[in-house]
Amino acid sequence: MKEHLRHHIFKTISALAGDLNIQVYAIGGFVRDLFLSRPSKDIDIVVIGNGIDFATAVANKLKVKLAVFKNFGTAQLKYQDLEVEFVGARRESYRRESRKPIIENGTLEDDQNRRDFTINALAVSLHPKTYGELLDPFGGIMHLQQKLIKTPLGPVETFSDDPLRMMRAIRFASQLGFTIDEGALKAIENNVHRISIISQERITDELNKIILSPKPSLGFNYLFDTGLLHKIFPQMTALYGVEIRNGKGHKDNFYHTLQVLDNICEATDDLWLRWAAILHDIAKPATKRFETGHGWTFHGHEDKGARWVPKIFAQLKLPLNEKMRLVQKLVQLHLRPIVLSQSIVTDSAVRRLLFEAGDDIDALMLLCKADITTKNEYKIKKYRNNFELVQQKLKDVEERDSIRNWQPPVTGNDIMEIFGLKEGREVGIIKNQIREAILEGEIPNSREAALKFTVAKGEEIGLKVVAKID
Repeated sequence: MKEHLRHHIFKTISALAGDLNIQVYAIGGFVRDLFLSRPSKDIDIVVIGNGIDFATAVANKLKVKLAVFKNFGTAQLKYQDLEVEFVGARRESYRRESRKPIIENGTLEDDQNRRDFTINALAVSLHPKTYGELLDPFGGIMHLQQKLIKTPLGPVETFSDDPLRMMRAIRFASQLGFTIDEGALKAIENNVHRISIISQERITDELNKIILSPKPSLGFNYLFDTGLLHKIFPQMTALYGVEIRNGKGHKDNFYHTLQVLDNICEATDDLWLRWAAILHDIAKPATKRFETGHGWTFHGHEDKGARWVPKIFAQLKLPLNEKMRLVQKLVQLHLRPIVLSQSIVTDSAVRRLLFEAGDDIDALMLLCKADITTKNEYKIKKYRNNFELVQQKLKDVEERDSIRNWQPPVTGNDIMEIFGLKEGREVGIIKNQIREAILEGEIPNSREAALKFTVAKGEEIGLKVVAKID
């Protein structure tokens, strides 16, 4: 372990621990990630004694600022590229109605006992006499090798005490590609009701980390199978299942959504594009209909889904800003490129898509490619070829017509000046006609062509030109 503790900060901590005759340990995620060969810039230090006093001594030695959080008994400093948090070893006990623990001073054993998982209970001594010595009382190294998430103590007690640990178990499994111990899984199933005492913000933070993992379907399958997803995101569980009528069924939209999510994760790390993948078919259960002679339909699910996005974001305490509006737009438009790829691609249809998608057209195309989950090789090849055609058409039309983030070449003020009008119905009619003419390719997207068109359309409805403008 000593070879991994060469950073100057460890030598400083070790020297002070020796001078003050205090036992000090690096613990948790930093140690775990050493064995996983994952880079980590966050270091947790446990002090057998007063963590804030020891942190103060380290900060003074390094000549850096120290942030002290007395309510939590912790202190934090930043040194070069590292963020280091100090805390005194603690023993915790819980009340059933709250996840806020009663905290008392404790030993290293007490501190390791309170850790959520064995792989996070690994500790390395920083005292000069035992420098680099690994303390692994629960077999965390073995569980890393086995790729197993297991609690140090009984899982029922672990999850009941702090129900957020149920989400964290699934998050670590999803991030690391690990399996959750069977006993821990059973304990999660039996304690799902306890998640209600956790704030929505903390639940959503863990959910977002699952979504940002390399293959989020691993986490979502655990969430679904344990029943947690039913508690925290029931709209998504409503996608589950296949109904068959008159011999006709539809795909399972829950597992389809997970496949779309995994697909888009191969192309982007953007959290909000991943949320768009999760929500793109969210309204299918509400729009499902059976049409005799045809089969199952989900007409309008993109419109209803887009209307649901703000409500779902508010429910999950996700930001109600431009991130939400991006997801809403992508849900609204996600069928459009697919429709184009299945038919003759006209310039008019491409212009309209560019007009509505604006700068988010590339994100929309990523989502639509991810939405191809058919196992039929012929269909896959056909869709991919047609998508390439649509993308080339988008590029050609944009280069020629500059429709992306389109601004009208003739404004309402121009129309009022030309015809001596005040704001009113006629101005709106002509503005819409200009937009439609450009999108349909009847006139070029230029000011000169739009001005001529404006005069002609105004005269058609009985308006007279009172001023000429360039």
